[in-house]
Amino acid sequence: MAFFISDAYAQGAPAPTAGESLLGFVPLLIIFAIFYFLLIRPQVKRAKEHKKLVESIAKGDEVVTTGGLLGKVTDVDENFITLEIADGLRVRIQRQSVTTLVPKGTYKSA
Repeated sequence: MAFFISDAYAQGAPAPTAGESLLGFVPLLIIFAIFYFLLIRPQVKRAKEHKKLVESIAKGDEVVTTGGLLGKVTDVDENFITLEIADGLRVRIQRQSVTTLVPKGTYKSA
């Protein structure tokens, strides 16, 4: 029965030209640009702001830590700060754990 039906063979794909191969990278470049502007750039900006905040901590500043402690800075070292969180209660924490610098007077009103 096979002699009545001719065999069908697939035709080979044409070789891609230089323009078509470069065109395949365009979606990848667009995705990278979206990731850069929506994810990478804001993270880098936030990291720079946090580094600037940590470097600017001085004695007398009122801060909030990553653990949620609110207190007044009483001593500043190279890597650590001493934070007064209650009358006579002082805690030494790493400088990097400070998340927010709050306005003066917030510590006493809390």
